[in-house]
Amino acid sequence: MDLAALRRWPDVEADNLFAVDASDRLILAEAESALQGTPAGEVVVIGDRYGALTLAALEAVGLPAAGAEGIRVHQDALSGELALAANAAALGVDAGFRSVALGVEQHPGELLAGARVVLLQLPRSLDALDEIAAAIARHAEPDVVVFAGGRIKHMTPAMNTVLGEHFGRLDVSLAQQKSRVLRASAPHQAATAPWPRKNRHDDLKLTVAAHGAAFAGASVDIGTRFLLGHLAEAKPGARSAIDLGCGTGILATALALHRPELRVLATDQSAAAVASARATAAANGVSERVIVVRDDGLSAQPDASAELIVLNPPFHVGATVHAGIALKLFEHAARVLAPGGQLWCVWNSHLGYGPALRDIVGPTRQIARNAKFTITASTRAS
Repeated sequence: MDLAALRRWPDVEADNLFAVDASDRLILAEAESALQGTPAGEVVVIGDRYGALTLAALEAVGLPAAGAEGIRVHQDALSGELALAANAAALGVDAGFRSVALGVEQHPGELLAGARVVLLQLPRSLDALDEIAAAIARHAEPDVVVFAGGRIKHMTPAMNTVLGEHFGRLDVSLAQQKSRVLRASAPHQAATAPWPRKNRHDDLKLTVAAHGAAFAGASVDIGTRFLLGHLAEAKPGARSAIDLGCGTGILATALALHRPELRVLATDQSAAAVASARATAAANGVSERVIVVRDDGLSAQPDASAELIVLNPPFHVGATVHAGIALKLFEHAARVLAPGGQLWCVWNSHLGYGPALRDIVGPTRQIARNAKFTITASTRAS
C-alpha cells in the first residue's frame, strides 16, 4: 500500500504536516507477523491519526468475509475518523473496518472484546495511555499483544511504567528513523482509579471531570481561568451560547451555572473531551442545560444561529505549533454567529490573533490582557 498517498483532510493540511510518519511504518513492520493469519475481527487499532495503520492492517489480514467482523478502530479526533473514511474511499476500500468508541460511557467492551492484536499510536498524555491500557487489559483476550509506537522525541520512560502497570511483559524495539515500538503482553488488572477523574476547584465553585485524553485533565488551564473571570460580561442579553472546542466543558458549565437564562451547546471533535464535558456538566448539576456534541468545529451547526460563542483555541496541530486550527475555528464561528453575535476568545498574546479575528469575524476589541493571555470580543457584522 502506498501510504504516502494518504491525506490529512479534513484536518489542517500544510507542507510541514504529514498524514503518515515513520512510527506508523514501524508499528506495521513490528506487527507484521502477528497480523498474518489473524482474523480482522481480532484486530483493534487505537489512535490511528489518518488511516495508515487501519488500511495497512486491513491489507495485511485481508478483507473479512461477508458478515464477518472487520477491524475495530478508535480515533479520539473526529477529523481522524473522517480522514480514514476519505482515504479508504480514495483507495476503493468500502468495508472491512468500523469506528468504535473507547467505551468510557457505554458498552465498555465493544471496542476490545476478543482482541488479540492491538496497534496503538502512543498518545502524548500519560493519562490517556493509562486509560487505554486499562481498557485493553480489562476487555481484550489474555493472549493479546499490543504494538504501541511513537516518535522517540515524544516518548518517555514513564510510558513504560504506565504500560507495566497493566501488562506483565514489555519488550522495546530497536530505534528506526527516530521511532520506537513498545510491545506489551500478558495483561493483568491494575488497581488504578476509574475514569473519569474528578477535581473540585473550590475557588471557582466548580467540579471538573476528565478522561485521560482530555486537555489539561481535571485541572483548569490558565487561559480558561482568565476567561472565566470575564464570562459575566460576554453578551449579557444572549439567550444561547456555544462553547467551541469545549475540552472538559469548563466554560459551558460555568455559563450554565452563572447564567441560567442561557441555553448552552458544547462542541469538540475529541471523543474524550465530549465524554469529559458531559461528566463535568453532570458533576455540577447542569446536564439538562448543557448539550454536548462531537463535531468537527461547528460543521453541524446552521449559519447565523448563535448569539455568543466562547473559545480557547489550541495552537498545536498534533505535536506541531501551527495556527491552522485556530483560524479554522474562527471561520466556523464567523459562519455560525448571527449578525451582532459575538465571539469571546482567549489566546496566547504572542500569537497576535487580533488581525485574523477582525478579518474573519468582524470588529474586535480587547477585553483584558495579562502577562500571557489576551481576551478579545469579536462582533459579527450585520
